[in-house]
Amino acid sequence: MNRSVHTIAAVVLMTAAASSAVAQGAAQEIRVVLPEQPANLEPCGTIITNVGQILSQNVVESLTVIDPTTGQPQPKLATEWTSVDPTTWRIKLREGVKFQDGTKFNADAVAFSINRMISGKITCSNIAKFGDAKLTLTPVDDLTVEIKSDRPEPIMPTLLSVVMIVSPKTPVDQAVNDPVGTGPFKLSTFSPQTVVLDAFDGYWGKKPEITKATYVWRPESSIRAAMVETGEADLTPSIAIQDASNPETDFAYLNSETTAIRIDAAEPPLNDLRVRKALNLAIDWEGLAQLFGDDVKRASQMVVSGINGHDDALEPWPYDPEEAKKLIEEARAAGVAVDTEIKLIGRNGIYPNGAEAMEAMMTMWQDAGLNVKLTMLDVADWLRYLQKPFPPERGPNLLQMMHDNNKGDAAFTVPIFYRSSGSYSTVADSAFDKEIDEALAATGEARTNSFKAIFSKARNEVVADIPMFHMIGYTRVGTRLEWKPDITTNSEIPLANIAIKED
Repeated sequence: MNRSVHTIAAVVLMTAAASSAVAQGAAQEIRVVLPEQPANLEPCGTIITNVGQILSQNVVESLTVIDPTTGQPQPKLATEWTSVDPTTWRIKLREGVKFQDGTKFNADAVAFSINRMISGKITCSNIAKFGDAKLTLTPVDDLTVEIKSDRPEPIMPTLLSVVMIVSPKTPVDQAVNDPVGTGPFKLSTFSPQTVVLDAFDGYWGKKPEITKATYVWRPESSIRAAMVETGEADLTPSIAIQDASNPETDFAYLNSETTAIRIDAAEPPLNDLRVRKALNLAIDWEGLAQLFGDDVKRASQMVVSGINGHDDALEPWPYDPEEAKKLIEEARAAGVAVDTEIKLIGRNGIYPNGAEAMEAMMTMWQDAGLNVKLTMLDVADWLRYLQKPFPPERGPNLLQMMHDNNKGDAAFTVPIFYRSSGSYSTVADSAFDKEIDEALAATGEARTNSFKAIFSKARNEVVADIPMFHMIGYTRVGTRLEWKPDITTNSEIPLANIAIKED
């Protein structure tokens, strides 16, 4: 740790005593410290970690939720669902629900929310989970809605877990920072320093024990850990392994995140397969893993074990620096401009030790003979490179990512990254598109095997990414809270699940 971090941490520890007294006095209020400031509070962006951890299941709710142990959809604002035909689902909605602005929740509100999501009038990260599917919404009665897709969607109830329902009074043509949903908490404050949520008295479900939650952000893991240790904060969802030193408050958990580097396969010299393979072979994976802990697992594909379509037999790329250099020289001899500058785009605060990982990987690629330069961006600028339309001036680039799939099925991953129309895809291969569409329409064992074949092709033939690690998360929880992380923690932290320990 450098001197400035030591100094800041010391200030935190010295000033925390007074803050701790205040926090302990407000027994039903909690303070959560996040790694980074959310770029906005648009409910259509809850798949972005720092938005979802604040809004999802707190301010806004989805039609279904996924059981973290079984991966199966469970009722939330929808109570039941029926497949009418391969392209039509009929959804029954929960009765007696109101939005925080007093508006009634009904089929029209669901149609409004989904149409807003798919309209293209706002930047909506969540729509990426649907690929390029075209949806038609038809209210049948006040509490029944039909969703028709242009192709079979056998996992529509699972897909509905990323649809955040908002008040029909929400603007349809602009992102918002004052979301209104049906959740147990309503937004009170959003400023450059803090987000404050207050309990919503008109909530349809069980009243949460927490009455107020304040979110702040600090980029340094050591400072977040110190804030919880001293009582200035009650919870931080993400700390680095070196700061997870207290077994009473620090919890390691297998999350659903896969770290990776996306290769912009459309931009030379990255459009050369030899160069893309060399990028994977040039990394000292065993050395890099030391940044993430002994329990981290090397990734060979963009989903974790347990997700339908994950292939346990698919091997990660090995470390072979000599082969990497050989491939680059072969590309050079064939006329590929391998000396072209390649921009490595990292995101500040994306995961603990993330910047250090990018610096190490940049050095390894330079050693292999590539001209890679690192640029670290805050989340708002980073998002411009993540999703289409990509900046026209982007040039050849490698993008640091962390992909979360805790929904039980590879459909939440494959079309986003590998279909030509995918929101994050740099691949354009009509034959591969056909394989992906067939997998999305399949069921049972055929679906599983089709996705396995796609991951194998993505690894061995397409090579559009550099899978890094399936991550282990480390969370610090204050001693007065009764709560532990699970596979969904990187996506959401439902305040209703947090209890205050009795004195």
